[in-house]
Amino acid sequence: MSPLAALLAPCGRRRLGACLLLGLGMLVAGCGSTPPAPRKPAPSASAPPTQTYFALPDDVPTQELVFYALGLLDTGYRFGGRNPEAGLDCSGMIAYIVEQVSGQRLPHNAAQIAARTRPIRVGELKPGDLVFFNTLKRRHSHMGIYIGDGRFVHAPSSRGRVRIERLDNRYFAPRIDGARTLLAAN
Repeated sequence: MSPLAALLAPCGRRRLGACLLLGLGMLVAGCGSTPPAPRKPAPSASAPPTQTYFALPDDVPTQELVFYALGLLDTGYRFGGRNPEAGLDCSGMIAYIVEQVSGQRLPHNAAQIAARTRPIRVGELKPGDLVFFNTLKRRHSHMGIYIGDGRFVHAPSSRGRVRIERLDNRYFAPRIDGARTLLAAN
């Protein structure tokens, strides 16, 4: 017995026409209706928002950032300073270096630079990455540029000069509150 005959067997010979009409009507009704639109899944609360971070052009080696930072050693500190002639503060030093190396501008504020650059783990720091500190009881209140071997260059307080410190320094180690890279994600 064919599948169609098996389907129609319960109808009997006298009601065969009515069953065929009913089946055809159901088929036509099914084809004529619009299937429901697939629902888009609700955004997951744990899914991170898409963010575009500042990134250096691919042809700018991060080692160049380190060389510029080392070239600024002993430059005087000046709150709000953004160039070596007038003096530098921590975020002004980073903004100055990035602009000299890449022609791109960063904000002149450590917290804003942290917000615009891609976070990495402190253990992933490579020369040319940025390290942030909580020195004023607020996140990202101070920053420097990592130069390798556990050291960074920064522009310390108003009586200081641009200098090299160690990340494991007893003042800075407990105050590290983040690391960022200026490179695009791979």
